[in-house]
Amino acid sequence: MKAVYIILGCLFLGLGVLGILLPMLPATPFLLLTLFFFAKGADRLHQWFLQTKLYHNHLKSFKEQRALSQKSKCWILGFATLMLSIGFYFTPSLVGKCVIVSVLLIKYFVFFFGIKTLKE
Repeated sequence: MKAVYIILGCLFLGLGVLGILLPMLPATPFLLLTLFFFAKGADRLHQWFLQTKLYHNHLKSFKEQRALSQKSKCWILGFATLMLSIGFYFTPSLVGKCVIVSVLLIKYFVFFFGIKTLKE
């Protein structure tokens, strides 16, 4: 199982790096997943990732203060909303659409009330 966590961590690390380079792809959620999977998969990789500049620039404030910058919040919410909207549009059933709307509302509630906003 640890090998699966390591592979997933590497995959999300690659997507996080792409998210830094590409304006439409948010980096923070992928780097958070990298942190999670490296912590589950291998302590050595986890410790290495904690020492990288990627971690210090994008995740340190979230891990220590449970807060994100307003820019990070906007990118994450925008990208997730776009993806959920596409799913909503192509879902034929009413139950599926209700589930997507519920996820969207919960996501916004958590982002507005559960995660603090850092001033840049």
